[in-house]
Amino acid sequence: MAPTIQYELSQPPSDAVSSVKFAPGLSTRLLVSSWDRHAYLYDISGEEEGGKLIEKYEHRAPVLDVCFGADDSEAFSAGMDWQVKRINLETGEQIALSAHEAPVNKVVYSKEHSLLVSSSWDSTLKFHDLKNPEKEPTTIKLPAKPHSLSVTASKLVVAMASRLVFIYELQSTLMLASQSNGVMSELQPWQQRESSLKFMTRAVACMPNDDGYASSSIEGRVAVEWFDPSAESQARKYAFKCHRQPDPDNEGTDIVYPVNALAFHPVFGTFASGGGDGVVAFWDATAKRRIRQYPKYTHSVAALCFSNDGKYLAIGVCPGFENGQEEYSGEGQTKVYIRELGETEAKGKGPK
Repeated sequence: MAPTIQYELSQPPSDAVSSVKFAPGLSTRLLVSSWDRHAYLYDISGEEEGGKLIEKYEHRAPVLDVCFGADDSEAFSAGMDWQVKRINLETGEQIALSAHEAPVNKVVYSKEHSLLVSSSWDSTLKFHDLKNPEKEPTTIKLPAKPHSLSVTASKLVVAMASRLVFIYELQSTLMLASQSNGVMSELQPWQQRESSLKFMTRAVACMPNDDGYASSSIEGRVAVEWFDPSAESQARKYAFKCHRQPDPDNEGTDIVYPVNALAFHPVFGTFASGGGDGVVAFWDATAKRRIRQYPKYTHSVAALCFSNDGKYLAIGVCPGFENGQEEYSGEGQTKVYIRELGETEAKGKGPK
């Protein structure tokens, strides 16, 4: 088996990375969004040259998230300027699809439903039906600020403040949205849960087989849950400690770091976590085992994404606020690493 290859993109953003996303088609096409007010499109196939920056797309304010759309030439961005934008990656044209009443922090695209969902610190979701672009997006009010979104073929998971988790069935939500005229404050989710993690949720990621999801908190823990509401299925959920490092000043105690990023492998169904301790670890959700852990990166791991064929892992690394600094600068310290995975590197180990 060929050894694992890791390389650094040679022209990274000049400030903190907010997200990394692979294209739905070419597994070597990568989008990166940054607090430096740009989204970056890379071809990561040139390992010797550190990849190639194809284009950068300037925004008016920091870009908090990006995702691809129906193909490799369409992308969407979430901005600190309150706007949701569609970007034509070939021409560079940007069109504002909608505006929230506060910064937009997440965007996810459902190819099964031609649907773009955005979330904002104004405590709303917007459902953009891209099959009917002339129609106004439907706004769904949330009971708390959303922190993270993840989508499967049939469901949307929204992790919020106050440890709330809402799960929407996309088909029925879209049907209701198509009959509405704008705001739908009364729309109830398919399931409403309270996170089993006692501290603020940082990230959520759905299993590729549409069975459940993992969530992470600022207090060095990850929880794994299943969608099936039956008592038997709910009894399977569990949580575990991770991303903790021994405290050199206090023997026997750990320094606890936030788990900033989660990503499921599209083929094996295992998942990766990235933490404020600069560590990326792989986990087998079903067997409840850690598969491997990589050597520490120089700074906090801010974002993770597997390519659609599972051959690559993109890792966004930049200084976090874990070390108590008051002033922030990611310039010169922001890195995007590409890890070309070995055939079994992300494969589960099975039960003990």
